[in-house]
Amino acid sequence: MQDFIQEFLDFLVVERNLAGNTIEAYRRDLKHYLDFLIQTNRSQLGQIKPEAIYHFIRQFQDFGLAESSIARMLSAVKSFHKYVLNERYCSHNPADAVTIKRRPLELPAVLEIHEIELILELPLTDEPLGLRDKAMFEFLYATGARISEVLHTTQGDYFADDGFVRLFGKGRKERIVPVGEEAAHWLRQYQLHGRPLLANALHSHDVLFLNRFGRQLSRMGAWKLLRKYVDQSGIKKHVSPHTFRHSFATHLLEGGADLRAVQEMLGHADISTTQIYTHLDKAYLREVLQQFHPLERMKKAEKGGWKTEGRTQKARKGM
Repeated sequence: MQDFIQEFLDFLVVERNLAGNTIEAYRRDLKHYLDFLIQTNRSQLGQIKPEAIYHFIRQFQDFGLAESSIARMLSAVKSFHKYVLNERYCSHNPADAVTIKRRPLELPAVLEIHEIELILELPLTDEPLGLRDKAMFEFLYATGARISEVLHTTQGDYFADDGFVRLFGKGRKERIVPVGEEAAHWLRQYQLHGRPLLANALHSHDVLFLNRFGRQLSRMGAWKLLRKYVDQSGIKKHVSPHTFRHSFATHLLEGGADLRAVQEMLGHADISTTQIYTHLDKAYLREVLQQFHPLERMKKAEKGGWKTEGRTQKARKGM
């Protein structure tokens, strides 16, 4: 089994050209799976039945692992069994009919526009690190990029004269995304007055966003920086770099952007992934109806009224 798993991982690298982080996730999940098979005396492909895979998944559900992590783990197991079946290492696929019950769709957390502005105003732009933070978070919100894409961006990927950046998403898939004027301004200030003071000839290479030692800023480093600014802002929501991506997509759609255009900028292979943000937009429409329709206002008054102004209503005031 160990040899089959390693061959499958090699296949993902060579044939599928998946990103390093994705390969490592597959490796970890399949190691858990292999350990389970060994512990339950199922070390041969022919010994594995659907019931065993259900048992494997159930132990993580009982442990309280996040549903998204369990779904990812089952996906890894399914992909592995599909591979060994296609390679004719076995005559059946025990994972084919295995499914897990999913909870109703949870909408991603989104920041209001004024909350985004609160965070973006906090970095001290009279020092190199603060200037880097300002440029990086402006860039993150302006492009809707994943934080991993931002941190791997090089100066050569940013075409300042044209106002575009080249991003490399999952599986090293390339896309070109426009950069707004505000983000472009701060990127220019950072490249002129911040990055040269952080750069290290041995370690910086052409990486755009550097840490204090002149190396590529890490994901954990970026997360800690954002956490610091969120705490300073007084915002109580759970905010991660990915929240900027969700906010970017939601604000564009609420402003009337075409779904296909947002899909292209986010780098989603399937438009159904992008459509989650239309749920957020519909939530806004429902909010408008409840707030301004006379009969809905009467119902609200009978129930005690509402006390807070809606997220998107505030956002639109700032647009």
